[in-house]
Amino acid sequence: MKTDINITELLGEKADFYLEHVCEKITKDELQTPSRTSLDKVFTQSNRNPQVLRSLSQLYNHGNLGGTGYLSILPVDQGIEHSAAFSFYKNPDYFDPENIIKLAMEAGCNGVASTFGVLGLNARKYAHKIPFIVKINHNELLTYPNKYDQTLFGKVKSAWDMGAVAVGATIYFGSEESNRQLEEISEAFEEAHNLGMATILWCYTRNEAFKTAKEDYHAAADVTGQANHLGVTIQADIIKQKLPTNNFGFKEIGFGKYDDAMYDTLTTDHPIDLCRLQVANCYMGKIGLINSGGGSKGASDLVEAITTAVINKRAGGSGLIMGRKAFQKPFGEGVKVLQSVQKVYLDSKISIA
Repeated sequence: MKTDINITELLGEKADFYLEHVCEKITKDELQTPSRTSLDKVFTQSNRNPQVLRSLSQLYNHGNLGGTGYLSILPVDQGIEHSAAFSFYKNPDYFDPENIIKLAMEAGCNGVASTFGVLGLNARKYAHKIPFIVKINHNELLTYPNKYDQTLFGKVKSAWDMGAVAVGATIYFGSEESNRQLEEISEAFEEAHNLGMATILWCYTRNEAFKTAKEDYHAAADVTGQANHLGVTIQADIIKQKLPTNNFGFKEIGFGKYDDAMYDTLTTDHPIDLCRLQVANCYMGKIGLINSGGGSKGASDLVEAITTAVINKRAGGSGLIMGRKAFQKPFGEGVKVLQSVQKVYLDSKISIA
């Protein structure tokens, strides 16, 4: 890995804020933190069969972060979710699915997550070279007016047949269609486990009521934390979640179950503490939390990516799943961003808060 960055310098005046913080509400001693023995500690006594353990091992032991307990995954399904033209106009090379896989390989990612079409077209050439994660459902953009729904695009068995080690899926918790999605993906994950594949759940929230006149609570720590808890309940092996941007979602929306004491007991307004609540909802870190990298904003992407990685790692998370900040750039720059994030997880000086 050739990337040479100074994490402290990149964080600038916020360096101490992120690097010196100590979580005192939910302490690190209460967590199962990522390590080379994480799979043994968590899954060998579980109901996951040996084939699932092998698939998880392939994912966790591949690439620059192999053997660390951390994950760096390149996800590219925005061609469906956001439209291909909008997603790839900054770098039209990624209309060609092979370049998506090449980016993940060159950057040393643990795996590449994409659609049946992208991965299927290149399966015989690359499935044995980098772990494939097939995203089995999507919110396609052409339905008008757009709705918050996820539709299955293929069969779990098809993902297995192309050599995938894992399937990924999204549930829009809070949406009108969430109960159907929950049933569909629970069944899909059971089939994936029976076939020997690992499962990754995108635990996103979608409901117009979650955005009030005061603030948008779709990424509130308490709301997303509960989405995570539903995700691990259907036996997702890895949870993907947006980094929390605020808290008090249940209280401010006037929805669900909450108590002022629960907020004071479990968290503060520090970003690492908010992410720690997400980790806690993933069975105290026993199920790995990977946060998403978010959209590309240009010049600030590297700093934002590093900051997200530092928050995730220090909170007890298991890595980043970052796409747009990488593939919406020239190939070499995308590799640099991905490898810079990996440096955070390889840096022993950046510890669990």
